[in-house]
Amino acid sequence: MGKTKVKKQSTFIDMTAMSDVTVLLLTFFMLTATFLPKEPVQVLTPASVSERKISEYNVLTILIDTQGKIFLNLDDNNAKKSVLQLMGQDYGVTFNPKQVQSFVEQTHIGVPMNRMSAFLDLPLSSQDEEIKKMGVPADSTNNQLARWVKHAREVGGDNLQIAIKSDQTTPYPEVDKVMKILVAMKENRYSLVTTLKRTPEGL
Repeated sequence: MGKTKVKKQSTFIDMTAMSDVTVLLLTFFMLTATFLPKEPVQVLTPASVSERKISEYNVLTILIDTQGKIFLNLDDNNAKKSVLQLMGQDYGVTFNPKQVQSFVEQTHIGVPMNRMSAFLDLPLSSQDEEIKKMGVPADSTNNQLARWVKHAREVGGDNLQIAIKSDQTTPYPEVDKVMKILVAMKENRYSLVTTLKRTPEGL
């Protein structure tokens, strides 16, 4: 008796449900992701084995570039507005609503107060180039960094966390200067931002 050849039939799998799940997951991750703020200068942080993470909210980040220029970032836009107004009162500078909005849109603070108004009148694209040339003064005769930190603490309260982020090639005296300013203000609790590296064997 001859063999009967069974005709193969193609298997159909409905992928509609899988596509829906993929889109939902992608949307979820996009909405819940925390985007890193654009930094005025590129900084390559030193490596360490510490796994302690810095909070994503209510953080004042002090950025130090390779030349020792200092930039600040407050993650709360309402706090940035309040701190700017307090700084304006200290230095006798009044900002109009357009300048305040420009200040909020600029991710980092890095301009001396005597040049802040003119800086905020520039287009955002021009600000990105100009801020790299300046930095927040932290000299003994013009310590504006301490003022920014003081007012950030007043606005952010006790829950405000301070983090120092510097390049791995930044001279230590430049980082030490910032730490000494914080200690003089009794801001003894702060974090150093590093890149995680593998823990050495045996530890």
